[in-house]
Amino acid sequence: MIFRFAFFPLTFFAANLFAQSPFHFPTANTNLYVRDNELKFFAPTAPDKPWTSGSFGCVRDNGWRMHEGLDILHLQTDRHGEPTDAVNATADGTVIYFSNKPSLSNYGNYIVVRHVIEGIEIYSLYAHLSALRTDLKIGQQVKAGEFLGIMGRTSNAETILKERAHVHFELNLLINDNFASWFKKASPGERNDHGEWNGQNLNGLDPREILLAEHNPNGFSLLNYIRSQTELCRVLVRATNFPFLKRYPMLVLKNPVAEKQGIAGYEIAFNYNGVPFALMPRAESEIKSKARIQLLSVNEAEEKANPCRKIVVKRGSQWELGNEGQRLVDLLIY
Repeated sequence: MIFRFAFFPLTFFAANLFAQSPFHFPTANTNLYVRDNELKFFAPTAPDKPWTSGSFGCVRDNGWRMHEGLDILHLQTDRHGEPTDAVNATADGTVIYFSNKPSLSNYGNYIVVRHVIEGIEIYSLYAHLSALRTDLKIGQQVKAGEFLGIMGRTSNAETILKERAHVHFELNLLINDNFASWFKKASPGERNDHGEWNGQNLNGLDPREILLAEHNPNGFSLLNYIRSQTELCRVLVRATNFPFLKRYPMLVLKNPVAEKQGIAGYEIAFNYNGVPFALMPRAESEIKSKARIQLLSVNEAEEKANPCRKIVVKRGSQWELGNEGQRLVDLLIY
């Protein structure tokens, strides 16, 4: 059974039907478009691993670890074998954050750019850079294709070998403006060197699907793409004033009952990577439980296909939110 909210008017899906995707490849490597050239586009985790290990999803550790972006392979190297590929902005936007202290993140040197597409805030992230553009400033406007830095293999974790040097590229929604204070409360004693721009506060969509939409003859709508995500689970929260609602009002659905009686909570659909893609306001008369957070349903087929985030877990015959699921929802409504 496919779980989806089915409340979108047909006119919504007609919007921007013939619009071209506003996103462009962040490097000169466009082998994603060439049939059977995946190994020239993706950087797999090892020579004996498939190209899919460099793609998005439950592709690491035999399907049990999430990879939240694309590892796009280098095309050019210098005489020492180091990558020299330029990394460019995927769309028009604003530089919102960068870190040139690779020891502080497994992203190494990385940049986050904010874009507004169809009214939606989406954040591109470029990681493992060897060098950032020297004049880069927070708040700086950049155009699609504008130079941001040089591809590299910086990280505070694994050693990235020269032959698989790549840019790790993400497209994300921001979960909560108050991440720093939430993290201090939820993870006492742990460091957060990147404030709101910690990777835990950025939940990724699949860039491969979005980049491939550049060649979609039927056009591409980011809003349609987000709203058509496959549902992993649905959760009811007794919270009515959390930042995500204000940042992404286009993902909030209409409910005449709640509009008339008042909103007592939200029913939220999450995809397997924890992206909240549809939020239905609920009136008190529609809520059966007094619990602050309640798991309403699980799409078992989707959980079986993509289990790596462990957002939901089955104990005996009952599904529950796992620790990661509890943490995700708690951050969302903080």
